[in-house]
Amino acid sequence: MADMHDLLQRPLYTEKGLNLKEKENKIIFKVKKSANKSQIKKAVEQIFKVKVADVNTINILGKKKSLGRFAGKTSDWKKAIVTLKKGEKLELGEGS
Repeated sequence: MADMHDLLQRPLYTEKGLNLKEKENKIIFKVKKSANKSQIKKAVEQIFKVKVADVNTINILGKKKSLGRFAGKTSDWKKAIVTLKKGEKLELGEGS
C-alpha cells in the first residue's frame, strides 16, 4: 500500500468545495488515481486525526487541448469527497 501522504495529493479549494465544508462538513481532496475509498478514509483519519463518516470518489477525465496544430489532452485525475462525522472539524489553511 502507498504511503498515506502520497494518497492525498492536495485539498481542493473551490467555491463549491468551501460551501460543502461549511454546510455539510465535507472536504474535497485530489487523490491518487489508484486509491480506493477505504485507503482514503484511513489516510484522512491518520493524517488529520478526525473521524470519517463516508467517502465518495469521482474519476475526472482530462480535457482535450490544442495549441496550434498540436492536439493533446490534460491528465485524468480522481477527486474524493470526504464526509466527517458529527462534531468533527478539520481546519485546513485556506486563503484570506
